[in-house]
Amino acid sequence: NLSEAVMDEVRADTLKLAEGLGVRGLLNIQFAIRGSDVFVLEANPRASRTVPFISKATGVPLAKVATRVMMGESLAQLRSIGLVPDETPALPYTAVKEAVLPWKRFPNEDTLLGPEMRATGEVMGVGPGAPVAYAKSLDAAGHRVPTTGQAFISLADRDKARGVEIARLLADAGFRLFATHGTAGHLARNGIAATHVDKVGEGPYDPVRLVETGEIDLIVNTPAGGKARGDGRLIRLAANRHAIPCVTTAEGGLAVARSIVARTDTEFSVDPIQRHHATVGR
Repeated sequence: NLSEAVMDEVRADTLKLAEGLGVRGLLNIQFAIRGSDVFVLEANPRASRTVPFISKATGVPLAKVATRVMMGESLAQLRSIGLVPDETPALPYTAVKEAVLPWKRFPNEDTLLGPEMRATGEVMGVGPGAPVAYAKSLDAAGHRVPTTGQAFISLADRDKARGVEIARLLADAGFRLFATHGTAGHLARNGIAATHVDKVGEGPYDPVRLVETGEIDLIVNTPAGGKARGDGRLIRLAANRHAIPCVTTAEGGLAVARSIVARTDTEFSVDPIQRHHATVGR
């Protein structure tokens, strides 16, 4: 979650760019945030694929609003007819956008993500909180995330602290945990049992073999450099070939673990998007 101070800076930078560029209509700005530092990567006077997501989440038809502004109407005029709310709607629900990635069509590609745009589409999940909304979005994107079974965890040193929470959530949900030597030791020191696996190609508990023989149902693998990255790539390739869910960031692993808990604690329902909009008066 971003602090209010960071969000205030994002809003201020957005206003400066919009006024400085003289944009009428939509402005797509890419921000990067690290701690309390806010960086502007680029600004483009056009829509993005986030616009329909925000429109569906809030009930505000941004494309229609932008078009009418470009044709000469003011926001004050559009507010007077109810097309634009007086302030940003406070949503009593959470909406999550999940990317649809075509990995199953490319079984020999590493599923590790970078800054490139690789998504072929997006879906939206709506729920009372982020775990439920994210679980719904995973379903909508075609990801079959198990609610129990056996999970393999391999964490870069920078992610080991957060990995404890991921492992504890999965263990509490009933998963048996497998982990690499360093990760298993770290989990053990924090009171979480995990079966130690071998390095790739070096023993009977080879994680690639475990994936290929159907003994792993979920993977959380956050890569680091050198040999660990090479092993991780082989594990991710095996997971892709055998359609095993594979998460490559600690933040993603935590979100998936929380969504698994939400699946067991919450009865899911599907409602028309208009019903959600009605709760915020749209």
